[in-house]
Amino acid sequence: MKVKLKVNGILQQVVADPDLTLLDLLRDGLKLTGAKQSCDKVGQCGACTVIVNGKAQRSCLLKVAKLDGADIITVEGLGTPENPHLIQEAMVLAGAVQCGFCTPGIIMSAKALLDVNPDPDTEEIKKALRHNLCRCTGYAKIIDAVKLAGRFLRKEISPGDVRPAPDSPKYGVSHPRPSGLAKACGTAQFTADIIVPGALELAAVRSPHPHALIKKIDFSAAEQMPGVVGVMTAKDITGTNRLKYTVADRPVLCEDKVRYIGDPVAVIAAVTREQAIEAAKAVEVEYELLPVLGSPGEAMAEGAIQLHDDRPNLCFIQPQIKGDAEKGLAGSPAVIEGHFITQINHQAPLEPEACVAYFEGRGEDAQLVVIGRSINIHKHLSMLQEALGWENMRYEEAYTGGQFGMKLEISSEGIAAGAALHFKRPVRYIPGIAESMLMTPKRHPFDMKVKLGADGQGRITAYKIDILVDNGAYHSNGDVIVNRAMQMLSGAYNIPDVHAVSKLVYTNNPWGSAARGAGPPQVNFALECAVNMLADKLGMDPLEFRILNSLRPGQSKSTGSVVEQWPFPELCEAMRPHYERSLLDSREHKKGVIRRGVGLGAGAFGIGGPGDQAIVAIELDPDDGVTIYAAVADPGEGNDSMLTQLAAHSLGLPLDKIRLMTKDTDQTTATGPAAGSRMTYMVGGALVNAVEQLQQAMQDAGATTYQELKEAGRPVRYTGTKTTLEAGPLDPETGQGPSFESVVHALQLAEVEVNTETGEVKVIKMTTAVDSGPVINPLNFEGQLEGGADMGVGFALREQYIAGQTRDWMTFKFPSIRTAFEMESIIRETPRVRGTGKGSTGVGEMTMVPTAPAIISAIKDAIGVWICDLPATPEKIKAALQ
Repeated sequence: MKVKLKVNGILQQVVADPDLTLLDLLRDGLKLTGAKQSCDKVGQCGACTVIVNGKAQRSCLLKVAKLDGADIITVEGLGTPENPHLIQEAMVLAGAVQCGFCTPGIIMSAKALLDVNPDPDTEEIKKALRHNLCRCTGYAKIIDAVKLAGRFLRKEISPGDVRPAPDSPKYGVSHPRPSGLAKACGTAQFTADIIVPGALELAAVRSPHPHALIKKIDFSAAEQMPGVVGVMTAKDITGTNRLKYTVADRPVLCEDKVRYIGDPVAVIAAVTREQAIEAAKAVEVEYELLPVLGSPGEAMAEGAIQLHDDRPNLCFIQPQIKGDAEKGLAGSPAVIEGHFITQINHQAPLEPEACVAYFEGRGEDAQLVVIGRSINIHKHLSMLQEALGWENMRYEEAYTGGQFGMKLEISSEGIAAGAALHFKRPVRYIPGIAESMLMTPKRHPFDMKVKLGADGQGRITAYKIDILVDNGAYHSNGDVIVNRAMQMLSGAYNIPDVHAVSKLVYTNNPWGSAARGAGPPQVNFALECAVNMLADKLGMDPLEFRILNSLRPGQSKSTGSVVEQWPFPELCEAMRPHYERSLLDSREHKKGVIRRGVGLGAGAFGIGGPGDQAIVAIELDPDDGVTIYAAVADPGEGNDSMLTQLAAHSLGLPLDKIRLMTKDTDQTTATGPAAGSRMTYMVGGALVNAVEQLQQAMQDAGATTYQELKEAGRPVRYTGTKTTLEAGPLDPETGQGPSFESVVHALQLAEVEVNTETGEVKVIKMTTAVDSGPVINPLNFEGQLEGGADMGVGFALREQYIAGQTRDWMTFKFPSIRTAFEMESIIRETPRVRGTGKGSTGVGEMTMVPTAPAIISAIKDAIGVWICDLPATPEKIKAALQ
């Protein structure tokens, strides 16, 4: 039917199919891509929110045929980066923009609220934004931004009153993110926003079984369906068909066997995405089911089927032995034992795993361009070249809607690039969230049995831990995850005697890879709960117990590596007044149905691991500004701010004279992954080295400008490096060896309420004390602390990925603004012996590390029971109470 509607003040006339959604009209018909699609058009995420007739509406739920005469405003109708709306400015200035994928939808919900209520309180904001999800921020900065926007609109203050002055210091000041306004105005292009004329749309056929032989694939019905252009299977891939991160065990498309629910078997290409999806459903695959290895125990059992022909199911072992833990425990007056389990979890970025691939040029000179969500574009380029047998290729990183470690691995890119090569056509692979959940790696689950002992004075004597890690169906970087866990095993503490054994095991579960923290959150959960248990057994205050047992300079970690500085006790003292206040507050809520508890959790997160290296190039431009060339992904943590502010500070330049070239393999240096919170320390260090070379060249030439440097015959481009001082693995027999160059220290205080009848846990407040050296951008820094704490609470209480059952944001129990809680940050900035600039270090992952044990210990304080199997669901709490 014919529909007339107004979009951003422009009258549009549309002939609408009854099933056409407003979201599809905006994105595909009108090319207004500010509204995003995260959930599978079921109204769960709010990323597609627009204003319809004055009200915030989720455009994925609205049929265009019912919108005749409607007045619609999208984020593009508010403002541009050059002339932003006050709400868009407020989002940026309040630090509420991280990855930016959810931001346009949040802004539209905020505008609808502020149009009718220009001075909302926190609860009114939460109600108005209840349909808008965000994974990055923890919602605190979003609430701040809406309140700030209200002040702008009420003309109490202006953006100029909040924005740092252009001549203010570049270090330690919250200058707006360079990408902030593009994200807030909906002009930042994420992968699915990129228009490729004539591109085929892809859909994958995926296994519904965790373990089976592929006996036959029948495409006959699918090939006859409307719009279908062709099919692709493993035999159509000319390379190794293996996406090798460290081990060549994961196929782009499975040839003869599937190993987990979601393994890709075939690809359909069609004119439209809907046609491709329908045709994929019509493909018939005949499977012969094989025994399912559902746990490491089953995989290691005698007679168990071997998952990979060339590798045993027990694929990696790493012990760690320092001193004599058995003797130490035997001589300890106080010993506790515990069994701790962490779950399979999904990193849960809002953006689905979109990828676009097309050719530039013709014939033998044609270059295959792959656009996706990578955080390590040079590594992923080499993986694709080998797997697909095509050398002339480049990878471009689009804006990325969060990733939290998940995009250390390739997900959709192998299929998209392989299809572009096979069909010799541009392709788009835009899976929905259910398929994205199937195809991506997860956080490894750990099963840990622990003994921790102390002497009569309360000093920790010995620690014994046996760790079983479920690696899932494919190896990825499982050995790296285990080694990171072992390198940070002893946390913040001096433990003289340690005995640990970690085993990594293939199963038919979803394969594991990096996830925020990547190993340490799991082992630290066991250690920190054990520390609180031991303090309780000794009758000691858990804060005093931590101060007593802190490592000191000159003492060694469990790896045997001696530490030079360790400002953890001072961090504990900074937390003391907050801790003592929380104990007083909770004292009045120890009886009745609703009981309050307080819990502590600490962490010591290492950055700059043995053998790490980063390379950055910097070039002086004709206008005397500089361009930085480095593959520095920024999926939301603020690496664009870090590079810009660090370079401006070092060179004494205005921020607008710093340009970034970070997203293209053809134009950047390889800097390693944007993972392990390493970017500020490693890439920032390499940038400083490049700047120093440029400054030395100008000094030697007596030049102060680009023109003078050129006339002196000197280069205008310099390449800097940062390499860690130590290299080499942990000893395979003892686990002793080099460690991280810098450490971020953290202590978290959780305050919770537990309903003893329902088992429900409500987080009242999280206080996070952190010392990671001098802070470059305080708002970005706080945003990482708050987002990490929110994710850690989800890990502790709600989130679990169950293959075949977790399919959307509801079944995943995604944190919403309704579950948001008060947060407070205590930031100490102890200068480091080594580090970027003034000793600054990244902080994005550390807040995942202590959160879960702080929450679980607070639950124990409230109701007297330990929940040692995550997540601590109401059902587990009720069972423990009974």
